[in-house]
Amino acid sequence: MTQSVLTPATRHANLLVDFYDRLPRSIAACVDDPSPVREGAAFSPGFLLPELDGPMREFLSVATAAWQPMGQYGGHALTLLDLTRNPGTGTTKTFASLLIVARAVEYIRRYGEPVTIFSPTSANKGTALRDAVLRAIETGLVEPEQLRVVILAPASCAAKLRSSRLSADPGLRALNPLLLYTGQEPEDVKAIGRAFADKHGGEVDGRLWYSLDLANYLVADTARAFFEHEADPVGDTPRLHAHAVSSAFGMLGYHRGRAVLEDDGLASPATRPATLLVQHLGTPDMVLSLRHDSFDRSHLPAFQPDGRGLYAQSADPRFPQVTYDPHEVLDPTFYTHRPATSPAMNDLIGRFGGDGIVVSLAECVERYPHLRELLAPTGCALPADLRTLREWSLVMAMTGVLNAVDRGLVEEGRDIVVHGSGSYGVADYTLLEQEATIPVASVEDVAEAVLRP
Repeated sequence: MTQSVLTPATRHANLLVDFYDRLPRSIAACVDDPSPVREGAAFSPGFLLPELDGPMREFLSVATAAWQPMGQYGGHALTLLDLTRNPGTGTTKTFASLLIVARAVEYIRRYGEPVTIFSPTSANKGTALRDAVLRAIETGLVEPEQLRVVILAPASCAAKLRSSRLSADPGLRALNPLLLYTGQEPEDVKAIGRAFADKHGGEVDGRLWYSLDLANYLVADTARAFFEHEADPVGDTPRLHAHAVSSAFGMLGYHRGRAVLEDDGLASPATRPATLLVQHLGTPDMVLSLRHDSFDRSHLPAFQPDGRGLYAQSADPRFPQVTYDPHEVLDPTFYTHRPATSPAMNDLIGRFGGDGIVVSLAECVERYPHLRELLAPTGCALPADLRTLREWSLVMAMTGVLNAVDRGLVEEGRDIVVHGSGSYGVADYTLLEQEATIPVASVEDVAEAVLRP
Protein backbone atom coordinates (compact mmCIF):
# COMPACT_ATOMS: atom_id res chain seq x y z
CA MET A 1 0.00 0.00 0.00
CA THR A 2 1.03 3.60 -0.57
CA GLN A 3 2.89 5.10 2.38
CA SER A 4 1.68 8.45 3.67
CA VAL A 5 2.84 11.29 1.44
CA LEU A 6 1.58 13.97 3.81
CA THR A 7 2.56 15.75 6.97
CA PRO A 8 0.15 17.50 9.32
CA ALA A 9 1.82 20.82 8.43
CA THR A 10 1.21 20.61 4.68
CA ARG A 11 -1.67 18.25 3.95
CA HIS A 12 -1.07 18.58 0.23
CA ALA A 13 -0.90 15.73 -2.27
CA ASN A 14 -0.96 14.92 -5.94
CA LEU A 15 -4.10 12.79 -6.14
CA LEU A 16 -2.94 10.84 -9.20
CA VAL A 17 0.83 10.55 -8.74
CA ASP A 18 0.82 9.83 -5.00
CA PHE A 19 -1.94 7.22 -5.29
CA TYR A 20 -1.04 5.85 -8.72
CA ASP A 21 -0.47 2.36 -7.34
CA ARG A 22 -4.01 2.31 -5.91
CA LEU A 23 -5.71 3.25 -9.18
CA PRO A 24 -5.91 -0.35 -10.45
CA ARG A 25 -8.00 -1.13 -7.34
CA SER A 26 -10.17 1.88 -8.12
CA ILE A 27 -10.60 0.73 -11.70
CA ALA A 28 -11.64 -2.73 -10.53
CA ALA A 29 -14.21 -1.12 -8.22
CA CYS A 30 -15.68 1.02 -11.01
CA VAL A 31 -15.68 -1.14 -14.17
CA ASP A 32 -16.52 -4.76 -14.91
CA ASP A 33 -14.01 -5.16 -17.76
CA PRO A 34 -10.99 -2.84 -18.16
CA SER A 35 -10.24 -4.08 -21.68
CA PRO A 36 -10.54 -1.77 -24.72
CA VAL A 37 -13.74 -1.80 -26.73
CA ARG A 38 -12.57 -1.55 -30.33
CA GLU A 39 -15.80 -2.02 -32.23
CA GLY A 40 -18.26 0.61 -33.42
CA ALA A 41 -19.58 3.69 -31.65
CA ALA A 42 -19.01 2.12 -28.22
CA PHE A 43 -15.22 2.53 -28.59
CA SER A 44 -13.25 2.88 -25.37
CA PRO A 45 -9.46 2.71 -25.04
CA GLY A 46 -9.78 0.59 -21.91
CA PHE A 47 -8.36 1.39 -18.51
CA LEU A 48 -4.69 0.50 -18.81
CA LEU A 49 -2.46 3.37 -17.68
CA PRO A 50 1.03 4.28 -18.87
CA GLU A 51 4.09 3.60 -16.73
CA LEU A 52 4.65 6.40 -14.23
CA ASP A 53 7.90 7.65 -15.76
CA GLY A 54 9.30 11.17 -15.89
CA PRO A 55 7.09 12.50 -18.70
CA MET A 56 3.98 11.00 -17.06
CA ARG A 57 4.86 12.61 -13.74
CA GLU A 58 5.24 15.96 -15.51
CA PHE A 59 1.93 15.43 -17.30
CA LEU A 60 0.16 14.68 -13.99
CA SER A 61 1.96 17.37 -11.99
CA VAL A 62 -1.11 19.66 -11.87
CA ALA A 63 -3.31 17.02 -10.17
CA THR A 64 -2.78 18.54 -6.74
CA ALA A 65 -5.17 18.98 -3.84
CA ALA A 66 -5.06 20.47 -0.35
CA TRP A 67 -6.74 19.68 2.96
CA GLN A 68 -7.37 23.06 4.63
CA PRO A 69 -9.02 23.60 8.03
CA MET A 70 -11.36 26.65 8.06
CA GLY A 71 -12.23 26.93 11.73
CA GLN A 72 -15.66 26.43 13.28
CA TYR A 73 -19.23 27.33 12.33
CA GLY A 74 -22.22 26.61 14.51
CA GLY A 75 -20.25 24.09 16.55
CA HIS A 76 -18.98 22.20 13.48
CA ALA A 77 -15.33 22.04 12.42
CA LEU A 78 -15.07 23.08 8.75
CA THR A 79 -12.43 21.76 6.33
CA LEU A 80 -11.91 22.61 2.68
CA LEU A 81 -10.88 19.83 0.31
CA ASP A 82 -9.42 22.15 -2.34
CA LEU A 83 -9.63 20.55 -5.79
CA THR A 84 -9.21 23.78 -7.77
CA ARG A 85 -5.43 24.12 -7.78
CA ASN A 86 -4.69 23.56 -11.47
CA PRO A 87 -4.49 27.11 -12.89
CA GLY A 88 -5.38 25.75 -16.32
CA THR A 89 -8.87 24.72 -15.17
CA GLY A 90 -9.75 25.92 -11.67
CA THR A 91 -11.96 22.85 -11.20
CA THR A 92 -11.94 19.24 -10.10
CA LYS A 93 -12.46 18.14 -13.73
CA THR A 94 -8.65 18.19 -13.94
CA PHE A 95 -8.30 14.78 -12.31
CA ALA A 96 -10.68 12.75 -14.47
CA SER A 97 -9.54 14.51 -17.65
CA LEU A 98 -5.89 13.69 -16.99
CA LEU A 99 -6.77 10.01 -16.51
CA ILE A 100 -8.97 9.99 -19.62
CA VAL A 101 -6.08 11.35 -21.67
CA ALA A 102 -3.57 9.00 -20.01
CA ARG A 103 -5.72 6.01 -21.01
CA ALA A 104 -5.91 7.32 -24.58
CA VAL A 105 -2.11 7.69 -24.62
CA GLU A 106 -1.66 4.09 -23.53
CA TYR A 107 -4.08 2.89 -26.23
CA ILE A 108 -2.29 4.88 -28.92
CA ARG A 109 1.04 3.39 -27.88
CA ARG A 110 -0.31 -0.18 -27.85
CA TYR A 111 -2.35 -0.13 -31.05
CA GLY A 112 -0.82 2.66 -33.12
CA GLU A 113 -4.22 4.19 -33.86
CA PRO A 114 -5.04 7.89 -33.40
CA VAL A 115 -7.82 8.76 -30.96
CA THR A 116 -10.27 11.68 -31.03
CA ILE A 117 -11.97 12.36 -27.69
CA PHE A 118 -15.46 13.81 -28.14
CA SER A 119 -17.30 15.34 -25.21
CA PRO A 120 -20.40 17.46 -24.70
CA THR A 121 -19.90 19.79 -21.75
CA SER A 122 -21.37 22.74 -19.94
CA ALA A 123 -17.84 24.25 -19.99
CA ASN A 124 -15.58 22.94 -17.21
CA LYS A 125 -15.25 19.37 -18.44
CA GLY A 126 -14.33 20.64 -21.90
CA THR A 127 -11.78 23.08 -20.51
CA ALA A 128 -10.15 20.30 -18.49
CA LEU A 129 -10.04 17.87 -21.42
CA ARG A 130 -8.48 20.50 -23.66
CA ASP A 131 -5.95 21.31 -20.93
CA ALA A 132 -5.08 17.61 -20.53
CA VAL A 133 -4.69 17.02 -24.27
CA LEU A 134 -2.43 20.05 -24.57
CA ARG A 135 -0.37 18.82 -21.61
CA ALA A 136 0.03 15.42 -23.29
CA ILE A 137 1.33 17.12 -26.42
CA GLU A 138 3.64 19.51 -24.58
CA THR A 139 5.14 16.76 -22.40
CA GLY A 140 5.84 14.59 -25.46
CA LEU A 141 3.43 11.77 -24.63
CA VAL A 142 1.76 12.07 -28.06
CA GLU A 143 2.03 13.97 -31.32
CA PRO A 144 -0.81 16.42 -32.16
CA GLU A 145 -2.15 14.20 -34.96
CA GLN A 146 -2.33 11.17 -32.66
CA LEU A 147 -4.66 12.64 -30.01
CA ARG A 148 -7.37 15.21 -30.66
CA VAL A 149 -10.29 16.54 -28.61
CA VAL A 150 -13.61 17.87 -29.90
CA ILE A 151 -15.78 19.80 -27.43
CA LEU A 152 -19.48 20.64 -27.83
CA ALA A 153 -20.67 23.30 -25.36
CA PRO A 154 -23.82 25.43 -25.07
CA ALA A 155 -23.37 28.95 -26.37
CA SER A 156 -24.74 30.16 -23.01
CA CYS A 157 -21.51 28.94 -21.38
CA ALA A 158 -19.13 30.73 -23.78
CA ALA A 159 -17.94 33.13 -21.07
CA LYS A 160 -16.41 30.19 -19.19
CA LEU A 161 -14.30 28.89 -22.09
CA ARG A 162 -10.58 29.57 -22.10
CA SER A 163 -7.90 30.47 -24.57
CA SER A 164 -4.83 28.23 -24.76
CA ARG A 165 -2.43 26.98 -27.41
CA LEU A 166 -5.22 24.71 -28.64
CA SER A 167 -7.13 27.80 -29.72
CA ALA A 168 -4.30 30.27 -30.45
CA ASP A 169 -2.18 27.96 -32.64
CA PRO A 170 -3.89 27.58 -36.06
CA GLY A 171 -2.76 23.98 -36.51
CA LEU A 172 -3.88 22.85 -33.07
CA ARG A 173 -7.11 24.81 -33.42
CA ALA A 174 -8.01 22.93 -36.61
CA LEU A 175 -7.26 19.58 -35.00
CA ASN A 176 -9.19 20.37 -31.80
CA PRO A 177 -12.39 22.26 -32.67
CA LEU A 178 -14.61 23.80 -30.03
CA LEU A 179 -18.26 23.80 -31.08
CA LEU A 180 -20.90 26.09 -29.57
CA TYR A 181 -24.48 24.83 -29.64
CA THR A 182 -26.90 27.65 -30.43
CA GLY A 183 -30.16 25.85 -29.54
CA GLN A 184 -32.53 26.76 -26.72
CA GLU A 185 -31.85 23.87 -24.29
CA PRO A 186 -28.21 23.68 -23.15
CA GLU A 187 -28.54 20.03 -22.09
CA ASP A 188 -29.33 19.08 -25.72
CA VAL A 189 -25.57 19.00 -26.32
CA LYS A 190 -25.59 15.50 -24.80
CA ALA A 191 -28.21 14.13 -27.19
CA ILE A 192 -26.59 15.78 -30.20
CA GLY A 193 -23.18 14.51 -29.18
CA ARG A 194 -24.43 10.96 -28.72
CA ALA A 195 -26.21 11.07 -32.08
CA PHE A 196 -23.08 12.34 -33.83
CA ALA A 197 -20.97 9.56 -32.32
CA ASP A 198 -23.50 6.90 -33.33
CA LYS A 199 -24.02 8.17 -36.87
CA HIS A 200 -20.61 9.52 -37.85
CA GLY A 201 -18.08 8.01 -35.44
CA GLY A 202 -16.80 5.59 -38.06
CA GLU A 203 -15.93 8.47 -40.39
CA VAL A 204 -13.36 9.99 -38.01
CA ASP A 205 -9.70 9.23 -38.71
CA GLY A 206 -8.67 6.60 -36.18
CA ARG A 207 -11.04 6.13 -33.23
CA LEU A 208 -13.76 8.42 -31.91
CA TRP A 209 -14.19 8.15 -28.14
CA TYR A 210 -17.45 9.54 -26.77
CA SER A 211 -16.21 9.98 -23.23
CA LEU A 212 -19.29 10.71 -21.10
CA ASP A 213 -19.49 7.26 -19.50
CA LEU A 214 -19.76 7.55 -15.71
CA ALA A 215 -16.81 5.23 -15.07
CA ASN A 216 -14.50 7.68 -16.86
CA TYR A 217 -15.09 10.11 -13.99
CA LEU A 218 -15.53 7.80 -11.00
CA VAL A 219 -12.00 6.38 -11.08
CA ALA A 220 -10.14 9.65 -10.58
CA ASP A 221 -12.51 10.80 -7.85
CA THR A 222 -11.80 7.70 -5.74
CA ALA A 223 -8.50 9.38 -4.91
CA ARG A 224 -10.36 11.97 -2.83
CA ALA A 225 -11.06 9.22 -0.29
CA PHE A 226 -7.43 8.05 -0.36
CA PHE A 227 -6.27 11.61 0.28
CA GLU A 228 -8.67 12.08 3.18
CA HIS A 229 -7.49 8.79 4.69
CA GLU A 230 -3.88 10.01 4.60
CA ALA A 231 -4.51 13.64 5.55
CA ASP A 232 -7.13 13.31 8.29
CA PRO A 233 -8.67 9.84 8.73
CA VAL A 234 -12.21 9.76 10.06
CA GLY A 235 -12.05 8.94 13.77
CA ASP A 236 -14.63 8.98 16.53
CA THR A 237 -16.16 12.28 15.37
CA PRO A 238 -18.68 11.66 12.57
CA ARG A 239 -18.16 13.57 9.35
CA LEU A 240 -20.30 15.12 6.59
CA HIS A 241 -19.03 15.78 3.05
CA ALA A 242 -20.69 18.63 1.13
CA HIS A 243 -20.53 19.12 -2.64
CA ALA A 244 -22.23 21.38 -5.17
CA VAL A 245 -23.57 18.91 -7.73
CA SER A 246 -25.22 18.54 -11.09
CA SER A 247 -24.94 14.73 -11.36
CA ALA A 248 -22.74 14.10 -8.28
CA PHE A 249 -20.02 12.21 -10.16
CA GLY A 250 -17.48 13.52 -7.64
CA MET A 251 -19.33 12.24 -4.60
CA LEU A 252 -20.06 8.89 -6.24
CA GLY A 253 -16.34 8.54 -6.96
CA TYR A 254 -15.46 9.49 -3.40
CA HIS A 255 -17.77 6.78 -2.07
CA ARG A 256 -16.22 4.20 -4.42
CA GLY A 257 -12.84 5.17 -2.99
CA ARG A 258 -14.14 4.73 0.54
CA ALA A 259 -15.45 1.31 -0.42
CA VAL A 260 -11.96 0.36 -1.66
CA LEU A 261 -10.45 1.44 1.66
CA GLU A 262 -13.10 -0.52 3.56
CA ASP A 263 -12.62 -3.63 1.42
CA ASP A 264 -8.89 -3.44 2.09
CA GLY A 265 -9.47 -3.18 5.84
CA LEU A 266 -8.13 0.38 6.06
CA ALA A 267 -11.44 2.01 7.03
CA SER A 268 -14.74 0.94 8.52
CA PRO A 269 -18.18 1.34 6.96
CA ALA A 270 -19.29 2.50 10.39
CA THR A 271 -17.25 5.71 9.95
CA ARG A 272 -18.27 6.38 6.32
CA PRO A 273 -19.13 10.11 6.12
CA ALA A 274 -22.60 11.37 5.34
CA THR A 275 -23.23 13.50 2.22
CA LEU A 276 -24.81 16.91 1.67
CA LEU A 277 -25.83 17.59 -1.94
CA VAL A 278 -26.01 21.29 -2.83
CA GLN A 279 -27.91 22.46 -5.93
CA HIS A 280 -29.51 25.58 -7.39
CA LEU A 281 -33.06 26.40 -8.45
CA GLY A 282 -32.32 25.94 -12.16
CA THR A 283 -31.67 22.20 -11.69
CA PRO A 284 -32.67 21.01 -8.19
CA ASP A 285 -33.39 17.51 -9.50
CA MET A 286 -31.12 15.48 -7.19
CA VAL A 287 -32.52 17.15 -4.08
CA LEU A 288 -36.09 16.65 -5.34
CA SER A 289 -35.32 12.98 -6.02
CA LEU A 290 -33.72 12.52 -2.61
CA ARG A 291 -36.57 14.15 -0.72
CA HIS A 292 -39.59 13.17 -2.84
CA ASP A 293 -38.42 10.22 -4.98
CA SER A 294 -39.39 12.31 -8.00
CA PHE A 295 -37.89 14.95 -10.29
CA ASP A 296 -41.23 16.74 -10.58
CA ARG A 297 -40.82 20.47 -9.92
CA SER A 298 -44.30 20.55 -8.40
CA HIS A 299 -42.55 19.49 -5.19
CA LEU A 300 -40.72 22.84 -5.05
CA PRO A 301 -42.13 25.13 -2.35
CA ALA A 302 -44.26 28.03 -3.52
CA PHE A 303 -42.35 31.33 -3.52
CA GLN A 304 -44.27 34.54 -2.94
CA PRO A 305 -43.22 38.19 -3.36
CA ASP A 306 -41.95 39.45 -0.03
CA GLY A 307 -42.59 43.15 -0.60
CA ARG A 308 -38.86 43.91 -0.95
CA GLY A 309 -38.45 42.83 -4.56
CA LEU A 310 -37.54 39.28 -3.57
CA TYR A 311 -39.45 35.99 -3.45
CA ALA A 312 -39.63 34.07 -0.18
CA GLN A 313 -40.80 30.78 1.31
CA SER A 314 -40.54 29.19 4.75
CA ALA A 315 -42.31 25.87 4.20
CA ASP A 316 -39.22 23.79 3.38
CA PRO A 317 -35.78 24.46 4.93
CA ARG A 318 -34.07 22.54 2.13
CA PHE A 319 -34.93 25.25 -0.39
CA PRO A 320 -33.99 28.93 -0.48
CA GLN A 321 -35.73 31.16 1.97
CA VAL A 322 -35.29 34.05 -0.46
CA THR A 323 -34.47 34.33 -4.15
CA TYR A 324 -34.36 37.00 -6.81
CA ASP A 325 -36.19 34.66 -9.18
CA PRO A 326 -37.72 31.22 -8.47
CA HIS A 327 -36.56 30.15 -11.95
CA GLU A 328 -33.05 31.59 -11.80
CA VAL A 329 -29.95 29.83 -13.19
CA LEU A 330 -27.26 30.61 -10.66
CA ASP A 331 -24.50 28.94 -12.69
CA PRO A 332 -25.04 27.34 -16.14
CA THR A 333 -22.44 24.68 -15.33
CA PHE A 334 -25.13 22.90 -13.28
CA TYR A 335 -27.44 22.03 -16.16
CA THR A 336 -28.41 18.38 -15.80
CA HIS A 337 -32.08 17.47 -15.47
CA ARG A 338 -33.24 14.04 -14.28
CA PRO A 339 -29.68 12.71 -13.69
CA ALA A 340 -29.31 8.95 -14.02
CA THR A 341 -27.00 9.06 -10.98
CA SER A 342 -29.78 10.03 -8.54
CA PRO A 343 -30.80 6.48 -7.50
CA ALA A 344 -27.22 5.56 -6.60
CA MET A 345 -26.73 8.77 -4.63
CA ASN A 346 -30.08 8.35 -2.88
CA ASP A 347 -29.04 4.87 -1.83
CA LEU A 348 -25.70 6.08 -0.44
CA ILE A 349 -27.39 8.81 1.59
CA GLY A 350 -29.97 6.32 2.79
CA ARG A 351 -27.20 4.02 4.04
CA PHE A 352 -24.65 6.48 5.38
CA GLY A 353 -26.68 9.60 6.13
CA GLY A 354 -26.92 13.07 4.71
CA ASP A 355 -29.33 15.41 3.02
CA GLY A 356 -29.75 17.87 0.17
CA ILE A 357 -30.21 21.62 0.00
CA VAL A 358 -30.88 24.12 -2.77
CA VAL A 359 -29.37 27.61 -2.67
CA SER A 360 -30.22 30.85 -4.43
CA LEU A 361 -28.08 33.63 -5.81
CA ALA A 362 -29.51 35.99 -3.18
CA GLU A 363 -28.35 33.66 -0.41
CA CYS A 364 -24.89 33.34 -1.98
CA VAL A 365 -24.61 37.12 -2.26
CA GLU A 366 -25.61 37.57 1.39
CA ARG A 367 -23.05 35.01 2.54
CA TYR A 368 -20.27 36.18 0.21
CA PRO A 369 -18.35 38.49 2.60
CA HIS A 370 -18.30 35.79 5.28
CA LEU A 371 -17.22 33.16 2.74
CA ARG A 372 -14.33 35.37 1.62
CA GLU A 373 -13.23 35.59 5.25
CA LEU A 374 -13.47 31.82 5.78
CA LEU A 375 -11.62 31.00 2.56
CA ALA A 376 -8.93 33.69 2.67
CA PRO A 377 -6.40 31.58 4.66
CA THR A 378 -6.85 28.51 2.44
CA GLY A 379 -5.24 29.80 -0.75
CA CYS A 380 -8.60 29.47 -2.49
CA ALA A 381 -9.52 33.13 -2.10
CA LEU A 382 -12.63 34.62 -3.68
CA PRO A 383 -12.42 37.86 -5.68
CA ALA A 384 -13.43 41.00 -3.82
CA ASP A 385 -15.98 41.85 -6.49
CA LEU A 386 -18.41 38.94 -6.76
CA ARG A 387 -19.50 40.24 -10.18
CA THR A 388 -16.18 38.94 -11.53
CA LEU A 389 -16.78 35.38 -10.29
CA ARG A 390 -17.39 32.99 -13.19
CA GLU A 391 -17.50 29.63 -11.41
CA TRP A 392 -19.83 29.44 -8.41
CA SER A 393 -19.38 25.81 -7.31
CA LEU A 394 -17.40 26.55 -4.17
CA VAL A 395 -19.61 29.50 -3.17
CA MET A 396 -22.71 27.34 -3.69
CA ALA A 397 -21.27 24.52 -1.57
CA MET A 398 -20.21 26.84 1.24
CA THR A 399 -23.55 28.67 1.24
CA GLY A 400 -25.37 25.35 1.33
CA VAL A 401 -23.33 24.19 4.32
CA LEU A 402 -23.91 27.36 6.36
CA ASN A 403 -27.62 27.35 5.51
CA ALA A 404 -27.92 23.67 6.43
CA VAL A 405 -26.22 24.26 9.79
CA ASP A 406 -28.38 27.28 10.56
CA ARG A 407 -31.56 25.36 9.69
CA GLY A 408 -30.72 22.29 11.78
CA LEU A 409 -30.16 19.97 8.81
CA VAL A 410 -26.71 18.87 10.00
CA GLU A 411 -26.55 16.55 12.99
CA GLU A 412 -24.85 17.98 16.03
CA GLY A 413 -21.26 16.87 16.51
CA ARG A 414 -20.44 16.28 12.83
CA ASP A 415 -17.32 17.75 11.29
CA ILE A 416 -17.92 19.08 7.78
CA VAL A 417 -15.68 18.69 4.72
CA VAL A 418 -16.51 20.98 1.80
CA HIS A 419 -15.39 19.69 -1.60
CA GLY A 420 -14.02 22.77 -3.35
CA SER A 421 -14.85 21.53 -6.84
CA GLY A 422 -14.55 24.80 -8.74
CA SER A 423 -13.81 28.49 -8.31
CA TYR A 424 -12.40 31.06 -10.73
CA GLY A 425 -12.95 34.64 -11.80
CA VAL A 426 -12.31 36.75 -14.86
CA ALA A 427 -8.75 37.51 -13.72
CA ASP A 428 -7.83 33.81 -13.72
CA TYR A 429 -8.02 33.11 -17.46
CA THR A 430 -8.06 34.60 -20.94
CA LEU A 431 -11.40 34.32 -22.67
CA LEU A 432 -11.52 31.99 -25.66
CA GLU A 433 -11.09 33.78 -28.96
CA GLN A 434 -14.36 34.11 -30.85
CA GLU A 435 -12.70 32.90 -34.05
CA ALA A 436 -11.74 29.68 -32.25
CA THR A 437 -15.38 28.57 -31.93
CA ILE A 438 -17.74 27.07 -34.49
CA PRO A 439 -21.51 27.59 -34.08
CA VAL A 440 -23.62 24.45 -34.57
CA ALA A 441 -27.33 23.72 -34.29
CA SER A 442 -27.65 20.07 -35.37
CA VAL A 443 -25.92 16.73 -35.70
CA GLU A 444 -25.08 17.48 -39.32
CA ASP A 445 -23.54 20.82 -38.32
CA VAL A 446 -21.28 18.91 -35.92
CA ALA A 447 -20.36 16.45 -38.68
CA GLU A 448 -19.53 19.32 -41.05
CA ALA A 449 -17.26 20.94 -38.46
CA VAL A 450 -15.49 17.76 -37.33
CA LEU A 451 -15.24 15.72 -40.53
CA ARG A 452 -14.89 18.47 -43.11
CA PRO A 453 -13.10 21.34 -41.37
